[in-house]
Amino acid sequence: MADIEKEPVQASEPAVELGTTTATSKTQRLLAFLSEEKNDPNILGKELLQKALEFDTEQLERDSIKVRRKLDFIVIPMMMTTYMLSFLDKQTLNYSNAYGLQADTHMTGDDYSWVASALYFGWLFGAYPWNIILQRYPIGKLIGGMLFVWGSVCMLQAAVFNFGSFFTVRFFLGWLEGVISPAFVLLTSMLWTREEQSFRTSLWLSTNGVSSILGALLAYGAGHAENLAVSNWKLIYLIVGAMTFIWGFVIILYLPDGPHNAKMLTEYERMVAVWRVSKNQMGIKEHKFNRAQMKEAFLDGRTYLLLAMGACTGILNGGVANFISSLIKGFGFNPLRTSLLQTPGGAFEVIGCVAFGWLSTKKNMLGISIIVSSLPGIAGLIGLLTISIDHRYALVACCWLQNVLGSPLVLGWTLPGVNTAGHTKRATVIGLFFIVYAGGNIAGPHLFLPREAPRYFSAIWGLLGTYCALIALQVVYSAWVFSDNKKRDRKGLHVERAEEELLEGFEDLTDLQNIHFRYKV
Repeated sequence: MADIEKEPVQASEPAVELGTTTATSKTQRLLAFLSEEKNDPNILGKELLQKALEFDTEQLERDSIKVRRKLDFIVIPMMMTTYMLSFLDKQTLNYSNAYGLQADTHMTGDDYSWVASALYFGWLFGAYPWNIILQRYPIGKLIGGMLFVWGSVCMLQAAVFNFGSFFTVRFFLGWLEGVISPAFVLLTSMLWTREEQSFRTSLWLSTNGVSSILGALLAYGAGHAENLAVSNWKLIYLIVGAMTFIWGFVIILYLPDGPHNAKMLTEYERMVAVWRVSKNQMGIKEHKFNRAQMKEAFLDGRTYLLLAMGACTGILNGGVANFISSLIKGFGFNPLRTSLLQTPGGAFEVIGCVAFGWLSTKKNMLGISIIVSSLPGIAGLIGLLTISIDHRYALVACCWLQNVLGSPLVLGWTLPGVNTAGHTKRATVIGLFFIVYAGGNIAGPHLFLPREAPRYFSAIWGLLGTYCALIALQVVYSAWVFSDNKKRDRKGLHVERAEEELLEGFEDLTDLQNIHFRYKV
């Protein structure tokens, strides 16, 4: 074991004669570095697993706890901070709206709704291409580079002067940030077991709540700034964009692309990390595109249930994320008070994501967790429909309950990752999932009709119906995969040697092809 730690595996570099390096060869070497052709993750993963199987299983079990803790305490905070900044970038529109944004940019009618949707038009445009790129290129380096770019674009929003320019900048911001969610779903599936993934995903998405608190406090502080060279709402974009840009240096240096090259792990610990996730029956990552797997994704009925649920959560998120500020302000609060009153909603989201994320790790509780975590949002919507505007703080509390949406949203995101095997099939399903999710986010803000301000009753009814549809779809999906698991169990579909079963997960088989695969219910 000591020898392994001292002699990490190094990929060989092709020799290049001095003075013969041309621009073309430099470009080829750069592309090879980015695409990891020299260090194919699935090949390296299988090699590391074969080495790990030479060790005693009890020793691997003991060491796997240490490896999991390392990943939890080093990688998860990096993912949480990145996702917090990503959500903060999106939410800047909501916070800046309280400080004269629409008047300064000459927006009228439903212009603001279209600007809110612009980010998700960009996301829609990039959703599938990003998933193909993520299958081909290393995740850590890609995310680090994108942080520099979208931080700059976020700051560029302070330079807009009308609806057209604002819509354009928000479109490109959405296109760039469309990489983060599928990237983190994929990275989570590569570093943690299927039983652990929903809770870890809930942890990094719970930072939406943290960003809601920080964003509201930032907007509150910006609202107190006086005698500025720029408007208060522009200051919000400049601060958040700069924070994102600076954080990019940390991610590009330290965020791993998978268990095979995690810098915080020794060579032996990387072997243990691969051994841990080999039980997922999904391998690590495969560069090659498989047309047969793509076809299977379109023919699998479960795909369309996932897409319908993605559309539901998108509609809910698009409405809630962009109009909470407008709702609270419409209850008779000034801009500063409106910003401050949004902070408790962030706490609701953090608590909801962590609590229901933990519940989802229990056996056969993922689907139930999605259903139960939808109930607070439904209760809040009913309150917004029935409580008199005279009780405005009760209405604000109903708005806070909408933040619990983060829990069913992120638990729904984990379903394509944990229940789809085969790298091309999974990339296809996740790509399609985020396309319809983005489409839902585009549609969500348009439920809020300007003539119905400040109560927006049609929008509230629409969101309530969407929640009910989400619950019904989840019931059908959970029953389907539970039934499939039971059929495989009854047939006794297992091999005699556990090692063969683990190694089979690196053969890039789909969930339908791999007889040892079991769906997470």
